Amino acid sequence: MATDAEPAANGHQISKLDGKAPESTDYANYFCTYSFLFHQKDMLEDHKRTGAYYNAVMQNRRQFAGKVVLDVGTGSGILAIFAAKAGAAKVYAVEATSMAKHARALVEHNGLSHVVEVIQGTIETVEVPEKVDIIISEWMGYFLLRESMLDSVLVARNRFLKPGGALYPSHARMFFQPMRSNSSHQRTAEFQRSMEGWAEFTQEMRNYYDVSMDCLNDSFREEQKEYYMQTTAWADVHPGQLLGPAACFKEYDLATVTLEELAAPLQESFTMQVMDGGPVEGFVGYFDVHFRGSKENPTDFPVQLSTAPDPTGATHWGQQSFSLWPPVQCAPGDSIVGQISVTRKKNNHRLMEVEVSHQVMTQGSGQKAALRLNKYHIE
Repeated sequence: MATDAEPAANGHQISKLDGKAPESTDYANYFCTYSFLFHQKDMLEDHKRTGAYYNAVMQNRRQFAGKVVLDVGTGSGILAIFAAKAGAAKVYAVEATSMAKHARALVEHNGLSHVVEVIQGTIETVEVPEKVDIIISEWMGYFLLRESMLDSVLVARNRFLKPGGALYPSHARMFFQPMRSNSSHQRTAEFQRSMEGWAEFTQEMRNYYDVSMDCLNDSFREEQKEYYMQTTAWADVHPGQLLGPAACFKEYDLATVTLEELAAPLQESFTMQVMDGGPVEGFVGYFDVHFRGSKENPTDFPVQLSTAPDPTGATHWGQQSFSLWPPVQCAPGDSIVGQISVTRKKNNHRLMEVEVSHQVMTQGSGQKAALRLNKYHIE
């Protein structure tokens, strides 16, 4: 999972679903991040995250007792250790990076080597000697889907989970919510400053070297516009910034969703009520996951992990801020209706492209304002 300090990856998976080893560039850009203990520390000290997994396992010991468990992308081995402490008979902890040696050491140090077996390799290529009752994994990225690690969890499900087996978490949801924010003003100002800096630079090149750079003006503008105006940002949004209730536009049941569904563009509709009126200066995107077990082995105590805006502070995922410039003007009670499309970047399937088409619908009359289309990158 990514930290608020950098748009890093979370979990572990390979770049293809056909069982091949990860490409060197994929390892350099993604897997290697998780081979550092400082990154594992960043994730573990997110106590909303670690505590939710701990509660989901330890409050449901009956579901884990005597069971065979697979931990996909074990990292430090913490989830495998939780499962073992809950009474699992055997835990296979699969880790793609050299962090596996630290997980092995931690398991041994805690006296659980007789239960937990750490296997280094990708879930697409390793062999697990038996079918498992439970798969546990912390696979979520920014805006839920960044990093595409859910693919690997589904590969593990298809390869190793017994019929009726449970996934932890079992369900996930994605949300949009209208907000007020200074970030759109700030990013617009930064964009303008970058363009002023380019103008000064091109003038200097002309004055100092008699070289005109004007043919690159449009390309530089597009580059800077994409960076400042069309790239989402990590945010810790306070509930006081929210202008209306959240709209859940997508839910995944991990027991039934397919790899083909994940690979296809996500296209969903949403309606957000703007209770306090505008201006709406951005949309905040976030997710939650639920630990409910399976129909055959449901949890006794369901647990939810949410990344929604919280006055006590954000998880390490924070939220994603989708800035709007100019802001959307709304009267109290109006709605914003639209569609969201999320696709994987062609040159890096772990990153996301998002398109949001939206318009204001006036309360009572149902009249709709002009349609707007905003494009974003989740880097």
